[in-house]
Amino acid sequence: MVKLNYLGNDYEVQSGKKVIDFIKENLELDNYQILACKVNNEVKSLEYILHEDAKLEFIDYTLSDGARIYVRGLTFVMTKAFEDLYPNLRILVNYSLGHSLYCESADGTPFSEEVIENVKKKMQEIVAKDIPIIKSELPLDDAKKLYAKSNRLDKIGILENRIKNHVSLYSCGKTINYFYGVMPISTGYMKYYDLLPYENGVLLVYPRRSNPTIIEKIKETKKLYSTFSDYDKLHKVLGTQNVVEFNEWVKSGNISELVRICEALHEKKIAQIADQIASDPRKKLVLIAGPSSSGKTTFAQRLSIQLKVNGITSTALSMDNYFVNRVDNPVDENGNYDFECLEAIDLKLFNEQLSALLAGREVNLPTFDFTTGERKYLGNTAKLNDNQVLIVEGIHGLNEKLTESIPRENKFKIYISALTTLNIDDYNRISTADSRLIRRLLRDCKYRGHSAEATLAMWSSVRAGEEKYIFPYQEDADVMFNSSLVYEPAVIKSFLEPILAAVDHDAPEYSEAKRLYEFLGYFLPVSLEEVPKTSILREFTGGGCFYR
Repeated sequence: MVKLNYLGNDYEVQSGKKVIDFIKENLELDNYQILACKVNNEVKSLEYILHEDAKLEFIDYTLSDGARIYVRGLTFVMTKAFEDLYPNLRILVNYSLGHSLYCESADGTPFSEEVIENVKKKMQEIVAKDIPIIKSELPLDDAKKLYAKSNRLDKIGILENRIKNHVSLYSCGKTINYFYGVMPISTGYMKYYDLLPYENGVLLVYPRRSNPTIIEKIKETKKLYSTFSDYDKLHKVLGTQNVVEFNEWVKSGNISELVRICEALHEKKIAQIADQIASDPRKKLVLIAGPSSSGKTTFAQRLSIQLKVNGITSTALSMDNYFVNRVDNPVDENGNYDFECLEAIDLKLFNEQLSALLAGREVNLPTFDFTTGERKYLGNTAKLNDNQVLIVEGIHGLNEKLTESIPRENKFKIYISALTTLNIDDYNRISTADSRLIRRLLRDCKYRGHSAEATLAMWSSVRAGEEKYIFPYQEDADVMFNSSLVYEPAVIKSFLEPILAAVDHDAPEYSEAKRLYEFLGYFLPVSLEEVPKTSILREFTGGGCFYR
C-alpha cells in the first residue's frame, strides 16, 4: 500500500494503481475537468502509476500547466485530423494570436474552405470517440528510425542533442508524435475549441483559462499577425524556423553572422519607427507599452538615439512618479493594493502636466517616494522645446484613458513584445510568455536579488495584469516592435540553467523550473561575447552600454 495526501486528506491505495483510477474510485470529480496531476511536485499524466507515498495535486484548465496540456492535446487532435485526411500535407503550428494558434501548410499553400471544414468535422469525430493517447518509451535510435521513415527531419534533429537514451512518444490510433510535456490521456478531454480560416492558414481557437468551457469570438489582430508574419518570413529565408535549424548555425560556426543579422533587423526597425515619428511634426508624445521583460527600457534608449539622427531630442517622463498616495491606492478583491490598475495613477495631475509640457510650459515634476508611499516635489522641472518629443513608458500607454486630454493626432503609440517565431519543431511552439519569463528570471536573479522561486511565484499575477491592462489595447498601437532575438535562449541558457537546477524539489515552483530547464536543454550554447553592447538582450544579461 502507498499513502496519498490530497487537500490535507490521507488515502491508502494499492501500489501500482493509476492516478486516474484513484480519482474514479475515491473522489467525486468530473474526470474530464482534471487534465493531469502533480505527484510530489512533479507534473505527471493521469496514467501515472503510484508506487510510493506522495502528495497529490490535480491540474485543471484554470492553471497554466493545465492550459498548456490542453492546448498540446488539442494540437495533437488537429494534426491527427490533418494526417488522417491529408497524409501528404505537412502542417506547421506557427504562433499564438490571442487565444488561438495560427497554423499553416509548410509550403504556404492556402487551405480551401472544404479542407478546413473536413478537418473540423474530423476533429469532432476524434474527440467524440475519446481515443486513448498512449505514452510509450522508445530507445533513441528506434525513435530516429521511426521519424526517418516519415522524413520528419525536425523531429530527428531535436533528438540529436538529447542526453537521455530514450524518447517518450505519444500515439493516438495510428498517429505517433513527440510532444514537449505531459499530454491528456485521451482525446475526449479536448471538448472546447474551434477551427477558423485566417489569412493563408487556420486559427486553432481554445478557451481562456478564466472561462474553460467558452470559446469566445476572436478579436481582429491584423497588426500582431503582420508583425509575426514579417519575422517568420525572414527566419524562413535564414533557415531558423526551429531549434534544429538554429543549432545548425551554432555547429557551423556562423552564429556571429546570425547575431549580426538579428541585431541589424532591430536597428532597422527602430530607425523606421523614428522616421515615422519625425515625418509628422504633430507627434509630440511617444507612448511605449508592452508586457513584462519586453525590453522597453533599451528600446526607448535606442529610439531616442534614432530620433536624434532625425534632429529630434527627447525627454522621458516616468509614470512611477504619478502614483497616487498609497492611502488612496485602489485595492483588489483580496484587499491588497492594486498598483497595476489605471486608477493607481493620478490621471488628473498627469494629464495637466502633459498638456502643459506639450504647450511649451515648464512644469514642476513630482517624485514618488516608494518608502513612505507619498508624492513629493524636490524641485525637478521639465520643459519641451520645439524639436523635442516626450517619451512615456508604462503598461497603460496604449489606453486612451491614460492621456485623454491629449488629442490622438499628437500621440504616437508603440507596442513592444518578444514575439517569438522560433519553434522547437513543427508542432511544438515556443511561447512568447516563456521567452519573456526566462529573460525576467535572469534579470531578477542577477540584478534584483530575487530567487527563481520568487519570480516564478509572481509570474501568474504579472500575466493576469498583462491580460487585463496591456493585451486588449495592443491593436491600438501605431506600430509594433518585435524585441525577440532568435539566438537569445542559447545565450541565456548558460546563465539560467544553474539557477533553475537549484530550485528545491519541495518548492511549489519546482515543476515550472524543471520545465524551463528542459526547454533550454534543446539549445546549443552561445557565448555572451557574441552579443553587442547595444542589444536589447543586454538589458537582462548585463554588460550593455545603456546601463550597468
